[in-house]
Amino acid sequence: MSDEVNPFESLQEQIDDAAAYLEYPTDVLERLKHPERVLEANLSVELDDGSVEVFRAYRSQFNGDRGPYKGGIRYHPQVSRDEVKALSGWMVYKCAAVNIPYGGGKGGIKIDPREYSDSEIERITRSFAKELRPIIGEDLDIPAPDVNTGQREMNWIKDTYETLENTTEPGVITGKAPESGGSAGRVEATGRSVMLVTREAFDYLDMNIADATVAVQGYGNAGSVAAKLIDDLGANVVGVSDSSGAVYNADGLDTRAAKDHKRETGSLAGYEGATEELSNEDLLTMDVDLLVPAALENAIDGDLAHEVQADIIVEAANGPLTPRADDVLTDRDVYVFPDILANAGGVTVSYFEWVQNRQRFYWSEERVNDELETVITNAFDDLVDTFESTGAPNFRTAMYVVAIKRVVAAAEEAGIWP
Repeated sequence: MSDEVNPFESLQEQIDDAAAYLEYPTDVLERLKHPERVLEANLSVELDDGSVEVFRAYRSQFNGDRGPYKGGIRYHPQVSRDEVKALSGWMVYKCAAVNIPYGGGKGGIKIDPREYSDSEIERITRSFAKELRPIIGEDLDIPAPDVNTGQREMNWIKDTYETLENTTEPGVITGKAPESGGSAGRVEATGRSVMLVTREAFDYLDMNIADATVAVQGYGNAGSVAAKLIDDLGANVVGVSDSSGAVYNADGLDTRAAKDHKRETGSLAGYEGATEELSNEDLLTMDVDLLVPAALENAIDGDLAHEVQADIIVEAANGPLTPRADDVLTDRDVYVFPDILANAGGVTVSYFEWVQNRQRFYWSEERVNDELETVITNAFDDLVDTFESTGAPNFRTAMYVVAIKRVVAAAEEAGIWP
């Protein structure tokens, strides 16, 4: 795994790759490679013992040509300015890929949340919400959960914003608990879109998903839900991993029991349904039909890509492959279905949540899932049509061609403000 590849440079390279199949002036494309603004904040927060600690926090607003900025907030020790810039850019093209009316944003705090109490996390979250207050809003920028954040943190941000603004505005943030205006189906949405893209990919490639072998790297919300739903399609999930390592069973793992074990113990280590424990690298190079990277960016670099044995990769994480890994896998005829489509279920159902908040009218989970399936399968059809018509070397480049066209069209229709 590479620690050296800058994710922001990876994003820019992906845009450049797609530019070869587009006839836009350099200045038009250059504008699409940089954020419009980045907030950097130092959060001074009193801890339980009375000491004060300063936390570095960021919010990048990359592009708003297609609508309000949209993107999650993550709490992780690796959060950096370049990481949130990259993630906010990927959000722009993710929203455009599935054709929902948002731009792209992303935020984060450089922190290991496991080292802090719940009350400390609440104070840190509310401090960040106070800094975000001037630049977020249901028509401006709409944050959401990401790595190590969830309904709890979104509820705190909503409450802080509404209290300071003396208003009721549930659409200021998505990924909330249902009782606070959240949407049915939101928790499983990212994993569900991974499953839908997997199903469509196997069908498009004329491969049978029943009994296909699957490995899932990363067993948080997206990875565990994807594993469960792909299992439900009849596939055989033989390996899953988290930060503690990987567990394996050639006869298949009980994906739900593995999640229960992780919830109860904090890791997959020691899961009784496994016959063997492996490293994360072993899992990424396992001989399987499908690999689902569902952890952090840069999980597979150019060197490791030579060892990957999967036939198909469906990206549940953002940016799990470096550009050189993409090149290697393309040359090796490994089919990679990109993050900006595969994990777009989260932002799509966030959009549904925002719509419901605006209307004060809430949908059933069945309707949410049906609407999500329509969005993802339509986007998959757009991907395949562009891949076949442009001669793009891989599905990622084809998906960026679709997305960039939509962003440029919106910008051109709006014009340049003097």
